[in-house]
Amino acid sequence: MAMVVREVRDPEYIPNGNEVAVIETVRGVIRVELFGAECPLTVGQFVQLAQEGFYDKLAFHARKEDSVVVGGCPITRNMPPNQVYQAMRGVLHGMHPGTGEADFRIKDEWGSNPKNHHEDGSLVLAHKSDPNSGSCQFYFSLADQPEFDDKYTVFGKTIEGLDVVHALRVGDRIERIVIEGATA
Repeated sequence: MAMVVREVRDPEYIPNGNEVAVIETVRGVIRVELFGAECPLTVGQFVQLAQEGFYDKLAFHARKEDSVVVGGCPITRNMPPNQVYQAMRGVLHGMHPGTGEADFRIKDEWGSNPKNHHEDGSLVLAHKSDPNSGSCQFYFSLADQPEFDDKYTVFGKTIEGLDVVHALRVGDRIERIVIEGATA
């Protein structure tokens, strides 16, 4: 079976530097200041997908205690929480949360981002092992992790709801993401 490799391109949305993501989850609301001036491609991609409703009803599909909680995989859209959990444990075959992507990928921006510090509550773009392979999946850092600063793009920081970030578990849903301060 051939593997589809997504095109690397710039998102249509251009950040103004004032965007705040309001992430409504089944556990509560998280507000994240986005770093649009420091990593415009990453924030542009995230805002564009959020405004299109891409993240609505997706589940968090991975959690490593005191490290990360990961979401944004479109494969989880129609999976009930127990299926997401079973698939991640390898019990449910044929479903692979964590492998889905949006229509395109963006260039890595961690090298040029002065705010690229993995701290508790940081919002970070996940990617595959290939360069420039970030698409739609993201994670919240659950601790300070400077060892990832030169590997993944930090594109926001939690300003409200850090307790919600820490409460998130595999199978928990994103109800929707609203972007405050976004231009049309």
